[in-house]
Amino acid sequence: MTGTGTAVRTREELSERLWTAVIGKDEQAAVREVFAAADAGADREALLLDVLGGVQRRVGTEWAADRISVAEEHAATAIIDRVIAALAHRVPAPARAAGRPRITVACVDGEWHVLPARLLAEVLTGRGWQVDFLGAHTTTPHLIAHLHATNPAATLLSASLPPHLPSAHSAVTAVQSLGIPVMVGGAAFGPDGRYARLIGADAWAPDARAAAALLGEGLVRPEPVPRQQVDDLPHLADQEYTLIRGNRPALVRQSLAVLEERWPGMRAYTQAQRDRTAEDLAHIVDFLATALYVDDSALFTGFVTWSAEILQARRVPVHSLRTGLHILAGELRDFPRAVRFLGAAAEALPAPPTRPSPGPGKTA
Repeated sequence: MTGTGTAVRTREELSERLWTAVIGKDEQAAVREVFAAADAGADREALLLDVLGGVQRRVGTEWAADRISVAEEHAATAIIDRVIAALAHRVPAPARAAGRPRITVACVDGEWHVLPARLLAEVLTGRGWQVDFLGAHTTTPHLIAHLHATNPAATLLSASLPPHLPSAHSAVTAVQSLGIPVMVGGAAFGPDGRYARLIGADAWAPDARAAAALLGEGLVRPEPVPRQQVDDLPHLADQEYTLIRGNRPALVRQSLAVLEERWPGMRAYTQAQRDRTAEDLAHIVDFLATALYVDDSALFTGFVTWSAEILQARRVPVHSLRTGLHILAGELRDFPRAVRFLGAAAEALPAPPTRPSPGPGKTA
């Protein structure tokens, strides 16, 4: 697993064997595969990021394609997490390196996708940093209390889902007010880190290796100057984000009622189907609110088109999504930015199938 042709094939073979064990819910087999590779001299970091991380990415891809269920996805992720823990004990990290002080790694408030942060913490520990890993869903008050007690050289925050950007912004601002630099990472911040820059993070990294390299170069401590979110994001002055986010339950409830009127088939839904539809509407509102927060319609359009792909994989007609967007636009007619974002997303959806033209002497 060092980069040669033979090593690449070996890594691919290990990944395939590990996938078979994980998707088969055979935790012991998964542990044996990784331990055998470690005992044979495989690089610890490569096992973490390329093998275990690669299998986890495959889990997400298979779920999106509707080839595995939500339960299977959760089970696979849990096994991978436990294999990472087992590997950490099997291959102990080196002693703390000189000149590498304490740092804190955590997921922002509301973020439960802990594996990227867990892998980062393991990589940094393997490179000689003293790491305090706080895990998933670290509320900002708890994070600040920890930083007061430990005074780390830097804080690294992870967020996978864009709706957690407001929480990330609050955390970044609070940590910087202590004079501690903040690096952020995860899919929530965009593939180029645009939202990291928008919320004023001191650094952004696209992956764990890049984060470790940036940390090694040193992060400059910011001046602890208190600031408000509206100072960073003046567009929030229109209150669209605040009002939509604050009225989310009522907005979902009203939209669900209108959807049932326009789509009579919903009246035959089971309670579970109604709950799932309400959940989908809530996700749409969450991503719309986040797009308003960062003032980027592309964030919302990207989520909507991804949702359409998921629906198609599950054989759900995309026109139901388009109808939902139109209903929300009606409910939010007094919010011009929101209406514009909803319209752009609706236009990006695949065109509905056209009905064949009636033959001669026939009417449609």
